[in-house]
Amino acid sequence: MVPTYNERSNLESLVDAVKRFAPDAHILIVDDGSPDGTGELADSMAESDPGVFVMHRESKDGLGRAYVAGFLWAIERNYDPVVQMDADLSHDPSDLPRLLDGSRANDLVLGSRYVPGGGTRNWGLWRRILSRGGSLYARNLLGLPIQDLTGGYKCWRLSALQSVDPATVASNGYSFQIEMTWRAVRRGLRVAEIPILFSDRVDGVSKMSKRIVREAMGMVWRLRVSRWPD
Repeated sequence: MVPTYNERSNLESLVDAVKRFAPDAHILIVDDGSPDGTGELADSMAESDPGVFVMHRESKDGLGRAYVAGFLWAIERNYDPVVQMDADLSHDPSDLPRLLDGSRANDLVLGSRYVPGGGTRNWGLWRRILSRGGSLYARNLLGLPIQDLTGGYKCWRLSALQSVDPATVASNGYSFQIEMTWRAVRRGLRVAEIPILFSDRVDGVSKMSKRIVREAMGMVWRLRVSRWPD
């Protein structure tokens, strides 16, 4: 599952790479009304490839809402497992076999930048501080045994997705990643981290903003006092 907004320049390369490293995979592109023609390109690809599907959403209303829509689509169709990844090629499709293999013994597998063997590439100092600090902040406040809480390269078993009930997730921006993993841990699911190398995007513009950072910081405190799933 790949949420997109203005990712036309990356989409074909991404789909080709996913097909190369996971040839049996189906790909769902969830486009939030991209003005650059991403949705139209996705439709064209779906017409020529029965393993590519497209969901069109009318407007850009947050990464979390796009993920929820895609998760519910996958749950309704009994896909197992379900991989989520970014469209900008920051998540290397060559890591797909390791994520899928890890899902044989785990309910959720996280592609982690902050376990031995993981890391980032082509990031400035400020972005490294923001990402690493965000994970430490959330991990310490929530008491979670997870090193990388803000990453978005994940492989879910169908039963795990159903257990965390994505339709009721309150987060929308990048805090969505934190809340979903927090829910998995709270449910007592088997969560594993495998090392990945995260590269900065080659084409397009990052969607990160100060508003997203503020939302994530506030959401962590709301999760801390939450009684979910009681």
